[in-house]
Amino acid sequence: MGEQTIPRIGEGQRGEEGHIAYLLRQASASVRHRLECAFGESGITLPQFTMMTILKAYPGITGADLARITLLTPQTVNVITANLLKRGAISRSRAPQDKRAFVLSLSEAGAQDLAVCRAIADRIEEDYVTGFNPQEQAVIRRWLVAVAQKN
Repeated sequence: MGEQTIPRIGEGQRGEEGHIAYLLRQASASVRHRLECAFGESGITLPQFTMMTILKAYPGITGADLARITLLTPQTVNVITANLLKRGAISRSRAPQDKRAFVLSLSEAGAQDLAVCRAIADRIEEDYVTGFNPQEQAVIRRWLVAVAQKN
């Protein structure tokens, strides 16, 4: 059996000839890898960054809501929440409307951690859209949202 050469990203099925679903997965893996490597020294993981970003946008939501928005399992959110609480990046309090539930908010320390990681992520995101004008970027964003809404 002959040795087959695996195409590099951008070639063959890993390029513009590829299936959209695979190309989305490939792109997602690339983004995740770059962000995880870039966040390394901050001590913040990509899932932690995602949770803190959502908590900044929607303070006072429950862990269950956070799991739905971040596309993580409730169990994973519980582990990440425990680690962020230990770090002092978030706070937890009883929900005003339901004393059995807890709501989460970003702390001042968490906001500082998030700002550091957000600056890193913004530079990486800017790299991804280099070469696309604002109208093209809007089309890409609209398409990605439309894909996610098909769920």
